Amino acid sequence: MRETRSEDGMSSNTDLLTRRTRAVPRGVSTATPVFADRAENARLWDAEGREYIDFAGGIAVLNTGHRHPKVMQAAAAQLERFTHTAFQVCAYESYVELAEKLNARAPIAGEAKSIFFTTGAEAVENAVKIARAATGRSAVISFSGAFHGRTALTMALTGKVAPYKQQFGPSTPDVFHVPFPVARYGVDVDTALLVLQHILRADVGADRVAAIVLEPVQGEGGFHQAPPELMRALRTLCDANGIMLIADEVQTGFARTGKLFAMEHYDVQADLITMAKSLAGGFPLSGVVGRAELMDKVEPGGLGGTYGGSPIGCAAALAVLDVIEQERLCERANTLGARAKARLEELRRRNDMAPIDDIRGLGSMIAFDLVSERGGAAPDGAAAKRVTARALERGLILLSCGVSGETIRLLYPLTIEDDLFESGLSRLEEALSLTS
Repeated sequence: MRETRSEDGMSSNTDLLTRRTRAVPRGVSTATPVFADRAENARLWDAEGREYIDFAGGIAVLNTGHRHPKVMQAAAAQLERFTHTAFQVCAYESYVELAEKLNARAPIAGEAKSIFFTTGAEAVENAVKIARAATGRSAVISFSGAFHGRTALTMALTGKVAPYKQQFGPSTPDVFHVPFPVARYGVDVDTALLVLQHILRADVGADRVAAIVLEPVQGEGGFHQAPPELMRALRTLCDANGIMLIADEVQTGFARTGKLFAMEHYDVQADLITMAKSLAGGFPLSGVVGRAELMDKVEPGGLGGTYGGSPIGCAAALAVLDVIEQERLCERANTLGARAKARLEELRRRNDMAPIDDIRGLGSMIAFDLVSERGGAAPDGAAAKRVTARALERGLILLSCGVSGETIRLLYPLTIEDDLFESGLSRLEEALSLTS
């Protein structure tokens, strides 16, 4: 096959897409036909040298931006020492230090302990294992619209059939779903709690439930926040029945919502919190932080993984925590989020823009919905696809999500420069325009 190359001699996006189609199964989808060559903070250059503003952040992984100098420096220093030992063979200080810092900062009642893995799904699955060990129970309750991963258990916990479950046979047993409160879909907190009580009466007794798992702000489900009254009711139910409350903060953590953890927005606390994505600034690292007495219920050897808590990832994560504090990224998230929502409100009122609705978000976890008509509520997933495609043509990387694919989510790095941020919003405006 003859390769198509760009002017600088590199393979073109078209050639790479052809090679990808031949070599990689279609089960792993890619949102854009763009192949990355290099990136810096909120900018990304493709294989043909074209520059993009990145409002996707590798799906919320890059709160501190692409290749933050302090993160890169920390990773490089670790590379000079060693890359791997397996924590279960020879432990290392960076793992312990990271655990100490997260234990001190996580919104967990009393003493806390942390353990590290590689992926978000691993974190969620191990949080459930810990809850099962601590309670001696097996059942788990999660919510519709949730995304918790693609392993057998986390796929079962995920509250969406297509594309995550539809071809993979029977689901892992003892997992039950409650509708998540989203006004657009006719579900409020009272309805969710009524269904939860029905499940506890008809399907599984509370004395068999190990944990209730939910995202404080749903990610793939459309950036809908769990209402405070729901979180309080779940905490009360868990306390009354010895159930563990697990907050999945894989996407919400590390300053994205204007707090280090999204659970800090609530007046109740989870027993266990899962984390990943922006924890290590682009390096694969995940973890669970929880109440110490629960974390210690698992016998030695019951938790772990060959690559879990990679020394490079731990070094990077320590730098990420420093950057969040030193550069005041929680405040930055709130400032940028307020500016984004104000701009979107202006666009919502304009008749020359695609009809949008329900502008929402904590901090910089911002989203809005495309609807079929102005002033209406019917979701329009096809319109959201058109907007992300038009944005890409204009050099802006955007992602959609939501139950019907109607939601556009903004996941720009919190370190993005002000002028680049405004340029990104202007390109979004062009993508929404009905006249350009």
